[in-house]
Amino acid sequence: MFSGGNHRFNSGWHSWPLRASVALFVTLPCAATAQLFGERPPPVPPAAVPDAPSGPAISLAPPSGPASMPSLPAPLTQAPAAVVPLMTPPPGVAAPAQAVLSLTARYGKDLPVINSGLIWRVYSDRPDQSGAFKLMREDHGATPNIVLPPGGYVVYVSLGLVSAVRPVTLKPDTDHESFILPAGGLRIEGRVGTSVIPPNQISFSIYKGSQFEGTERAPLVPSATAGDVLLLPEGTYYIVSNYGDANSVVRSDIRVQAAKLTDVTVSHRAAVITLKLVSDKGGEALANTAWSVLTPGGDVIKESIGAFPRVILAEGEYRVIAKNDGKVFERGFEVVNGVDGEVEVVAH
Repeated sequence: MFSGGNHRFNSGWHSWPLRASVALFVTLPCAATAQLFGERPPPVPPAAVPDAPSGPAISLAPPSGPASMPSLPAPLTQAPAAVVPLMTPPPGVAAPAQAVLSLTARYGKDLPVINSGLIWRVYSDRPDQSGAFKLMREDHGATPNIVLPPGGYVVYVSLGLVSAVRPVTLKPDTDHESFILPAGGLRIEGRVGTSVIPPNQISFSIYKGSQFEGTERAPLVPSATAGDVLLLPEGTYYIVSNYGDANSVVRSDIRVQAAKLTDVTVSHRAAVITLKLVSDKGGEALANTAWSVLTPGGDVIKESIGAFPRVILAEGEYRVIAKNDGKVFERGFEVVNGVDGEVEVVAH
């Protein structure tokens, strides 16, 4: 159970194969002696709320061996880049010696081999005349064996938003390279009480680090969809959840663990309110009405125009102002958590 101000976060854990739409950031690798993991600049977190630690995550790894490993979703890929073909020697000319690059990736040093969702790219380690590093091979297999001429290369591998780069020098033999990609899955849904919020009414922004760090950051994932699985580097993140486009906002820190799927349920305390301006109580709504919803202190929460505007509001007290045909009408009302309703303003 997460708590943030007047909001609650519940974490539930379920074991089933991952299905996801996963965003992928692809960067051009450069020669390096260590695996590189990209990050983005951080945003100013919204108003601080008490920390809400996530519950335990379920493991993505099988109890024994990779055979029972659930399939990870394949990341979104960019348009295929041009690949340099192997040249076939003319008749009577001996084929040059070839090298075999055998590749694997794991969630961690003592964790199982990743069995799907990987994108492998092998680049020349020297730029061409334009300054670009030429893509020599691309493979989406879990454990590919890539045949190349001996020489220097740069190997890039990605899984969701997790990536690594390593320079290699190949000889006429088999070179085994194993990469560590400490990725974990994150899946989020929103609820009001026991009711699941439809995915098209709620969005989630994911930020690296804790909301209490106080440093400015851009979101790592600006708008994650409810129910999708995001593959993220292991670590601490915070979620900003927006139910509707008014003031129902919930924030909380969570932790993603390598080789595990973390399910997070975000509980909003809000309701859907329909506004009506009528000539008489219970009458027909008047068209072309301009609406403003304000806090008791006068801060504008939402503005709209129409006969039946719907607004999602956090629980609390509000005032609504209706303008129609040059006249202004208003009334106060209260929003109760989970109780959708209609606010009728009488034009008297």
